[in-house]
Amino acid sequence: MSKKEAVKEITHTIGDTLPKLRAAAVQAAPVFLNRDATIQKVARLTKEAKDNGADLVVFPESFIPTFPLWCLFLPPVDQHPFYKRLFENAVTVPGPAFHELQKIARDNSIFLSVGICEKSTSNFGTMWNTTLLFDREGNMIGHHRKLLPTWGEKLVWSFGDGSSLNIHDTEIGRIGSLICGENSNTLARYALVAQGEQVHISVYPPCWPTSREKGNYADCLRVRTCAHAFEAKVFNICSSASLDEDAMEQMSMGDPALKEWLHNQSWALTMIAGPNGQPCCPSIENNQEGIIYADCDIANEITAKGIHDIAGAYQRFDVFQLHVNKTPREPAYFYDEGIGESREYIPYEEEDTE
Repeated sequence: MSKKEAVKEITHTIGDTLPKLRAAAVQAAPVFLNRDATIQKVARLTKEAKDNGADLVVFPESFIPTFPLWCLFLPPVDQHPFYKRLFENAVTVPGPAFHELQKIARDNSIFLSVGICEKSTSNFGTMWNTTLLFDREGNMIGHHRKLLPTWGEKLVWSFGDGSSLNIHDTEIGRIGSLICGENSNTLARYALVAQGEQVHISVYPPCWPTSREKGNYADCLRVRTCAHAFEAKVFNICSSASLDEDAMEQMSMGDPALKEWLHNQSWALTMIAGPNGQPCCPSIENNQEGIIYADCDIANEITAKGIHDIAGAYQRFDVFQLHVNKTPREPAYFYDEGIGESREYIPYEEEDTE
């Protein structure tokens, strides 16, 4: 037996079987501030991904009902109508729109990750930037709220907490997700790696204007996606939104100069990177719509981890320590200590005139 044949024989020795999956990353524009129509689009694109053999389909940041791009370029005093419409079309968890997403995942027997603008069921007006993850049966297994809104997003969204900084152990791998700027937060990324992440989901808006000058947003996202894939030794599924003509028309509010500026943004990209830090398939760029696919074999992460595992053999736990608080945060905690019936409510009763 030659050396090459011997190596091949060793490679095929029976051992643990690790997951394989076909990942689908969507780049698309939501129906601007229209929750129901956008959910219909999610249903159509999810079926398309399923028909192409996908096990996991990923939709962009705040896809339902839209990413509030206006918070980055409109003065706060001009944002109120958009904020109101966003809240009216946001998703409650659970709620009717949420159940529609569950049904989409179940009907297609697919893992579904979708970005939503989530609204509170108790604090009227409060919203979060949230990513939901459903399994093939339609069960919600992941509910991550962005820990810290970025820059102008603070005018729209509240803070998440550490309770959702989790890895989800599934038949297709151990899945984690971060939203937009969180993928530049070294400690947030490491917290997922330290829990054994194998598949990373990263989601973004269609563009991110930080000045009047045109940048190169696609290159920024390419670096982020490949960097985490390489550092964590995971498959990184990056899904970004696109921006359609209707959204530009509405957000420019009749200002032709603003509409032209929106047309000339630096656009995001959608891509999938492997544990070697290299793209697994062609990307989608230039504000186009589409779906890309990559066949991901979790076993390919083993060799990479053997060389460089930042949460294992290539770490000095005696030198570096990360403490993560996963306690859910509530605005208030109420205790009745068994006082019984409320003293606040007394019903009206007719007086006895006899």
